[in-house]
Amino acid sequence: MRLSKYNKSLGILSLIAGTLLMSGCDSALLNPKGQIALEQRSLILTAFGLMLIVVIPAVLMAVVFAWKYRASNTNAKYSPNWSHSNKVEAVVWTVPILIILFLGVLTWKSTHALEPSKPLQSDVKPVEIDVVALDWKWLFIYPEQGIATVNQIAFPANTPVNFKITSNSVMNSFFIPTLGSQIYAMAGMQTKLHLIANEPGTFDGISANFSGRGFSGMKFKTIATKDDAEFQQWVAKVKAAPNTLNTMEDFEKVAVPSENHPVEYFSSADPKLFLQVINKFKISHGKMDMPEHEGMDMSHAASAGAEE
Repeated sequence: MRLSKYNKSLGILSLIAGTLLMSGCDSALLNPKGQIALEQRSLILTAFGLMLIVVIPAVLMAVVFAWKYRASNTNAKYSPNWSHSNKVEAVVWTVPILIILFLGVLTWKSTHALEPSKPLQSDVKPVEIDVVALDWKWLFIYPEQGIATVNQIAFPANTPVNFKITSNSVMNSFFIPTLGSQIYAMAGMQTKLHLIANEPGTFDGISANFSGRGFSGMKFKTIATKDDAEFQQWVAKVKAAPNTLNTMEDFEKVAVPSENHPVEYFSSADPKLFLQVINKFKISHGKMDMPEHEGMDMSHAASAGAEE
């Protein structure tokens, strides 16, 4: 009896502790700040709701049946020879089939609508950012502004951002959870991702694919400024930095593996550096240089928070 009371008290305390600990959690996937992330959250919640159509009745029936057919209930109908019911079979098969069909159609439509390489429709000129995954940091090159940064990016809110992504080492995954889709970064290849922030703020970016000992510190900050004027102020701050990134020799120095690397600015950067990083792997395998539009696009490897 004492042991039973102890277990019951321990269970209640565990429930209370779990509730308090989880009350401080903030799921980035369920707190979107961009249009793509909003649509992905809608997809996640819709799929979750459809699955609850099966889960909730199953849980309730397990409780109701256990109570109704308990040993002490002598009024319950006893049918030892019962083995089949057309009504039960119809429900058991029809409901899951309809849910699977609906989820299939929903997934097909959302997969095409949220295709990472598909440009966003907007009257505002997008910001171009080239992304290179390094060990263990992120290099961002702004080809139009002629600047580069490490572990920090900025762009105006309500402005589309066109990311071109590659890796200088092992495969990685570029992910800003509050803005939308993750997409893989692979050496010698280029992937594309289009995102937009619906409001100003500073959002966390991460590596979503294990890539070595410094993986846990491979994070960056995403700054969505309130307008273009504030973005230009940030650009001016970067251009005031003493470091430059104009040659592959400069790049190789930055690419040296480091952990928990601080934010770093480069006042000038070669706009063609991104293609040079890709092409150095093509050359090393005896392949000819390829124009940008012929580069292998692996954007279908991306997945929404709703898919992983």
